[in-house]
Amino acid sequence: MNVRKHRLTMMLVGILTFSFHALAQNQEAAMLIMGAMGVNPDSVPISREECIDIALSQSPTIRIADMEVKRVNYSKRETIGNLLPQIGFSLSYQRSIELQTIRMNMGGESQKLKMGSDNTWNTGFSLSLPIIAPALWKAISISDTQIAQNIESARSSRLELVNQVNKAYYALMLAISSKDVIKQNYDIAKYTAEVYKNQFEQGTASEYDVLRSEVQVKNIEPTLLDADISVKQCQLSLNVLMGIDDALNLYPTTTMEDMQKDMYGYLLESKSLANNSSLRSLELQQKMAAQNVTLKKFAWIPTLGASFNLNWLSLSNGGMFNDLDFSPYSNVGLSLSVPIFSGGTKWNQMKQAQVQVAELGLQRENLINSLNMQVDLALDNINRQVKQIDSSKEGVRQAKKAHDIMLKSFQIGAASYLQLRDSELADTSAQLSYLQAIYNYLVSTSELDLLLGKDSAIVKANLSK
Repeated sequence: MNVRKHRLTMMLVGILTFSFHALAQNQEAAMLIMGAMGVNPDSVPISREECIDIALSQSPTIRIADMEVKRVNYSKRETIGNLLPQIGFSLSYQRSIELQTIRMNMGGESQKLKMGSDNTWNTGFSLSLPIIAPALWKAISISDTQIAQNIESARSSRLELVNQVNKAYYALMLAISSKDVIKQNYDIAKYTAEVYKNQFEQGTASEYDVLRSEVQVKNIEPTLLDADISVKQCQLSLNVLMGIDDALNLYPTTTMEDMQKDMYGYLLESKSLANNSSLRSLELQQKMAAQNVTLKKFAWIPTLGASFNLNWLSLSNGGMFNDLDFSPYSNVGLSLSVPIFSGGTKWNQMKQAQVQVAELGLQRENLINSLNMQVDLALDNINRQVKQIDSSKEGVRQAKKAHDIMLKSFQIGAASYLQLRDSELADTSAQLSYLQAIYNYLVSTSELDLLLGKDSAIVKANLSK
């Protein structure tokens, strides 16, 4: 059985990693391949870690976040490019329709002279270079902070996706385990109905007993159908988060009971909020706001730029290309810009930026207090759920024992069918409560990992690629 599970798992990872797009485009071919390998396409086992790995590589949200990081990195390069020499080439042509006329006195007589030429060609190269540009210098450091903020945003998206996959996987485990419990109760009720039917045929049971047991079977069937629907819905939710085809019915490689055996190994090494994504994002916003204050102050600093132009000019009469004779001319210069008065706009812009820094500082204090409270509440919930699990587990043991006692009493005629049925319902309810308690614990630990910004699942997923 272990060899088969390993084979199925390796096959699934290979298919999903190598050809997800092909799988979506050619569903029939994928099903044929899986059938040839002896795998039922309707039941594919997969671990939680594999679900996270696939989701991180396929989710459109994650890919969008990564592309945003690339976009901001290009924006930084654009800012750096503004500090480099800017070189351009130009070519212009001008045709005179009517030449300018001037009047001059020559020899005591007034004469009219035409000035200019029919054709004017002007071409050349220009170069400009900023020498003193404090605003551009500061914009580079702001771009670095923006890149860090986008990287943190991408990390936050990954953490949130891991949490969603965890909860979807746990929900699927709960749905399957709950369905098994309900199916067990259904099988018992169906078996009891068959016993009463046989006894009725032999004359040892009444028709009322047969009808009552068969009605009980019919009463459980809708609950069993709801359990099937719940399993299917959980599978679809997990498929959506992983970005895979809905036709693949994934099943966990472990059960809620198996998870319960290892759940007490959850250790909280530290309550530090240093890795909390919301806090880190707010701190980066603070840093960017402080840099923006400096940028506003730099608006008062003079800027200095250098320029160089090398051009060729050709003047001619007649046709457009007649007598082309280009003569070179060039110049070099410096340009100094000194801000003196701008109606107080720079001052007010700087004050706005300073107020924003103060606001973000207050938001950070409030966020830290809120996060610390959330961590304490999460730990209290986890501790309470651990106790609930122990209590529910003991309840399952007691309900099972009570049911065994009532079953033996019923078999010897010392208990009625109603008493037996009550013990079966109590046993089923105890098992479902136990499974729900395990699910609540697992979800709470996943939410706490998200709150503390634990990215071990992301690191493992990246290392596995």
